[in-house]
Amino acid sequence: MIKRVFITATNTGIGKTFSTLTLLNECEKAGIKAGVFKPIETGITDNPEDGTKLLKKCQEFNNCFRKFMVEDVVPYRFSLPAAPYVAKKDNKIDIDLLLEKANILEKECDILFIEGAGGLMVPVGKDIFMIDFINIFEAKPLLVTPSRLGCINDTLLSMQALANKNLDFDWCVNLYEDKDSFFDITFPFYKDYFSEILILQKDAKKILKRLINE
Repeated sequence: MIKRVFITATNTGIGKTFSTLTLLNECEKAGIKAGVFKPIETGITDNPEDGTKLLKKCQEFNNCFRKFMVEDVVPYRFSLPAAPYVAKKDNKIDIDLLLEKANILEKECDILFIEGAGGLMVPVGKDIFMIDFINIFEAKPLLVTPSRLGCINDTLLSMQALANKNLDFDWCVNLYEDKDSFFDITFPFYKDYFSEILILQKDAKKILKRLINE
């Protein structure tokens, strides 16, 4: 079974946290003890919104995670709503520290969901991008794509970026924007181009099964 899954997306605001929460629910149904980790969150005023949601949901199903605080799950928190490279200002993002945190969290679960920040090419350091976290954490990537007009271009570009890194990935559509027109505007191409289209809202069980069995 895959031990780590990296949740990424075509851009910010696509639904990575919603997707992770959905998969946490599926893990609970399947009797899988899940954990969560969001290495970096930006745009924080008081508490990390996404990280707090993830931890609270995880703690409902995994008693082992009740000993962790949000600081454990979100080690780096920055107030500026920007890419980590910009939001960190003069601070350093220590990759070794992130790996250490992931190792600690991983011991308390069967599968660790690691949620990225923004899209694949969001910079973390001068020469480190969010896509590089997939190999750094040795995780299986799940690409979450939107359902809005223009998503074909965004989806194919993100898939090309993953393929260029020789990364084996799964993907799914988060059907939340333009959902009434998605099947008229976007789905006809997807149906002809892809062998399978998984939609988060109806295929979460199948998505989880594919992630953990590959």
